[in-house]
Amino acid sequence: MEGGAQDKGALTPAHRRIAITGVGAVTPLGVGARTLHERWLAGVSGIVDGVGRCSEFDPREHLSVKEARRADRFTQLAIVACDEAIADARLEPGESYPEERIACILGTGIGGICTIEEQHVVLLERGPERVSPLSVPLLMANAAAGVLSMRHRLRGPSFAVASACATGAHAIATAARLIAYGDADAVVVGGSEAALSALATAAFAAMEATSPSGVSRPFDRRRDGFVLGEGAGVLVLEDAERAEARGARVLGYLRGCGMTSDAHHITAPEPGGGGAARAMEAALRDAGVTREEIVYINAHGTSTPLNDRAETEAIKAVFGEHAYRVPVSSLKSAVGHLLGAAGAVEAIACLLALRDRVAPPTLNYEEPDDGLDLDYVPRAPKPLSVPEGKPAIGISNSFGFGGHNAVVCIEAAA
Repeated sequence: MEGGAQDKGALTPAHRRIAITGVGAVTPLGVGARTLHERWLAGVSGIVDGVGRCSEFDPREHLSVKEARRADRFTQLAIVACDEAIADARLEPGESYPEERIACILGTGIGGICTIEEQHVVLLERGPERVSPLSVPLLMANAAAGVLSMRHRLRGPSFAVASACATGAHAIATAARLIAYGDADAVVVGGSEAALSALATAAFAAMEATSPSGVSRPFDRRRDGFVLGEGAGVLVLEDAERAEARGARVLGYLRGCGMTSDAHHITAPEPGGGGAARAMEAALRDAGVTREEIVYINAHGTSTPLNDRAETEAIKAVFGEHAYRVPVSSLKSAVGHLLGAAGAVEAIACLLALRDRVAPPTLNYEEPDDGLDLDYVPRAPKPLSVPEGKPAIGISNSFGFGGHNAVVCIEAAA
């Protein structure tokens, strides 16, 4: 992150190296970030009957009855992912840093839609006087950010971000800027989504966004839409100097971020992927790395006809001949589309892939499509080609309805 002064609250951003010290995830592949990584590498799919449900997640195993009752499912998922990330980072608010210097940004694409639907039924069947007084605190998009801040006494800036499928990546980029501007020394950041409701499922199907076959097969000729999923991903970002000073274990570094808008269509990507390409270029520029230094691309890879083609064209535009040498794979082939959680969960998956220097596979990729001719890592994982003495650096792409594009550039710790 480039800039000038490093004073607390400075009006210009400082050049601060941003460390990733903890990760946590709840996904259709299971509970835990390492479970996500290991099962994806093993080619396991969390999609069952055309849905990416977190079937191994039982809130009763992690939350008290009162805590569970006072949280929509998207907040429940966020709590468990956050608890893991903070424990992984060995972050002790009030000891590692003053509570006022730790921020919390937790995004969601839709928020508490399950609560909305449940309480609407109550309204229709039992009348307005029976609607729960907890409805608004459960359904509001910033509920998870508020709950996490209270749970862990995070007294720095705390808010939600919403940009559909780019939410998680936008949250990470915003967190980086809080650190760069001196507004926080550490940020607990991520995204969460639990929109496997009747209304959301029907609405996505009505716009022909989801897969009639119920199979997520990014970049494959037979792809016919995304598979709806749920989950949460949370990372702990810290000023690297301060993280090292407190003896934190550093998993990797957030090297840079790029954000753009297609300004083209509310749901369809810009033809040719121009906005996506500009976001990738901006991320590389912010990171101060060349395209040849990128050894892995965690694709947005939704399994929709338009996105996968536009993203492939964008990668070719940015990387040129190097596009054919860098592995490109999509986590959505294994978990479905986690909407507002996708960018954060996929950033975690990208980091762990870079750490182990292996590209996880794109599941269900069997039949190439005309013009989609990159290395999508079919069937099995493959080693990353990292030059000797060089760090493993990759990017994770997130492109959302509304034309929102966000790309994060990540380096694994040596």
